[in-house]
Amino acid sequence: MSDKKFQTIIDCGFSKIRAGTFNDEGTNNPFFIESNFYTDQSNFKLKIQKIVASLEKSTNEYIDNIDLMVDSSKMISVAISVFKKIEELKLRQDDILFLIQEAKQQIKKYYSDYNIVHIIINNYKIDNVDYSELPDEIDCQFISLDIIFICLPSELVLSFKNIFSELNISINQIICSSYAKSINYKNNLDLVGEVSFIDIGFKKTSIISFYNDKLIFFDALPIGGNHITKDISLLLKIDINEAEKLKLNFEKNNSQADNPSFSLEMLQKIAFARTEEILELCDKSLASNTKIKTQSKIILMGEGSKILDNKFKDKISFAKDIDFLEETLGDVCQSGYKLRKIYDKQEVVVVPKKQIKQGFFEKLFHFFK
Repeated sequence: MSDKKFQTIIDCGFSKIRAGTFNDEGTNNPFFIESNFYTDQSNFKLKIQKIVASLEKSTNEYIDNIDLMVDSSKMISVAISVFKKIEELKLRQDDILFLIQEAKQQIKKYYSDYNIVHIIINNYKIDNVDYSELPDEIDCQFISLDIIFICLPSELVLSFKNIFSELNISINQIICSSYAKSINYKNNLDLVGEVSFIDIGFKKTSIISFYNDKLIFFDALPIGGNHITKDISLLLKIDINEAEKLKLNFEKNNSQADNPSFSLEMLQKIAFARTEEILELCDKSLASNTKIKTQSKIILMGEGSKILDNKFKDKISFAKDIDFLEETLGDVCQSGYKLRKIYDKQEVVVVPKKQIKQGFFEKLFHFFK
């Protein structure tokens, strides 16, 4: 049995690395650290190495395994329904495991270039009655499951595994950052009903929609905060790094800040124009899903949304009401930790085979309620 006291979460973004260590015994406060902003990933491994060394110094504990949070503009979600007639009267856990395994094999067959990172059971239909959670000790003749798979490109997953392997660090679990954050913030804010989170990252924007505890929509668009930076650089004719500084210090800038050749109003127009485009693309994506109502609550989050806050809402031309959520370093890391530690009620956790010594199905899945 391991005598390690800390669990390490590392969120690897395309412009920043965030990390935190959490004491599972609850006897110490967590430690957090993040890298500086970057666009050049040529020395990415060195950045990881520095982050890990700093956490090891803070915890006085060697880090040889982590949980990895990551997003991608190419990540996908796949919804699938599977069913089974029950030969025995009582519904057994093995019946559920059989259906999950069957669905998983379908995903692996038709999406062979992707790795499954999350398996979410949205609904159990038992003899034509819907259940959000699996009932205990229930008679059953027919069952179907509605399952959502969130998948990342296999090439991306392999590249991260190789990087951490070179540092003698194994990855316990890969977590979709935007999915973990949206669940954490939804729970923290006690949001019920229909709510959609728009997570603007550096090179992607994720859309995650819930109805109460059910994930009803997940999408990723290949546009993000980097496009805002490029617009500022191009239209103001300034260096890309200077444009990024202006974007990150949006509220602090004034009409004569550092460069008298442009005004705050001009800077705002450029940033807001691209932001409006991102929001309109998200709205079109949401509208493509018939399960989502037109009046659902929308919350904007992510590093790419930091140029905005609620006081700028009136300056953005967007038909729907949106709220801005300011994230901290601790918020991001805790989102991954809570998802792994507490687990969502609908989540099926894929356990690495090397950690398991149980039977065939139990090598694949554990259930947490």
